[in-house]
Amino acid sequence: MPIGEGVLLRPARPEDDPAIAAIWYDGWRDGHLGHVPDALAAIRTPESFGPRAAEGIPSATVALVGDAVAGFVMVAGDEVEQVYVAKEHRGTGVAARLLAEAVRLVAANGHDRAWLAVATGNARARRFYVRNGWVDEGPFDYPATGPDGPIPVPCHRYRSAHPGELVDG
Repeated sequence: MPIGEGVLLRPARPEDDPAIAAIWYDGWRDGHLGHVPDALAAIRTPESFGPRAAEGIPSATVALVGDAVAGFVMVAGDEVEQVYVAKEHRGTGVAARLLAEAVRLVAANGHDRAWLAVATGNARARRFYVRNGWVDEGPFDYPATGPDGPIPVPCHRYRSAHPGELVDG
């Protein structure tokens, strides 16, 4: 079966909120613990992802495998804010399909290229973006939202190829 076959993409709906929150929490922990400031890790509790997921529904696209939400992407303007896939669907092409959709949505928003931030220590994600044609533009501090203002997170900024140039896969 070709990579990503059997994956349906659609705009997120309010009933997707619990699945998005669970995937986001698990994926965030996998990619960020030990790579972000303690102040940010302390506020990213399981309970914090439900409200964040609900707020992100209007900007989210979900990937369905069968009837299950297998992953999601959130786009704001030219930024791909979130890309997460459930553990059991990693390595199946779901993430590549979501990333390609994010680039399409950024173009539909009138932008030439998409960008995203990846925690510097998240080597798995960084390799994934490079394999999919994204370019590492170097380190910067991403201002993650905290209760008392932004929390600077050491990240790398990646930019996409032009829409249509993204590698499938």
